[in-house]
Amino acid sequence: MILERKQNKLVKLAYKHLGKPYKYGAKPYEAPKRFDCSSFVQYLYHHVGIELPRVALAQASQGRKVANRKNIQVGDLIFIKGGWGHYNPDFPEGIGHVAVYVGNGKVVNARGESKKVVEEDAQEFLNRSDLRVVRRVL
Repeated sequence: MILERKQNKLVKLAYKHLGKPYKYGAKPYEAPKRFDCSSFVQYLYHHVGIELPRVALAQASQGRKVANRKNIQVGDLIFIKGGWGHYNPDFPEGIGHVAVYVGNGKVVNARGESKKVVEEDAQEFLNRSDLRVVRRVL
């Protein structure tokens, strides 16, 4: 019941911010006026009572790895290398972008190419050659 409420709140909040401007390196205090991918995720999770690190690379180490992509659930985070990869020993090929799964085959993310928060097809993320990891934090 608690998990379901958090998932519902996260999805509603994500959709509420569709169209908000993207800014690379957006600071937490700039939310909810503008976001980059990881500040968007940090903002969403903060509002459901979970504190995540600011940077996607650090967020990718949180929660549990979802090994079977067919078992993805609302709130799961999908990490790809993206355009600006950051590296550490856990992710030597880099992590540069994160999207949150909102159900119904969709993700919401702050997208640099779109210059705003957008909804996209989750399968496109899950089938990318630069997919790094799917993590479950909720």
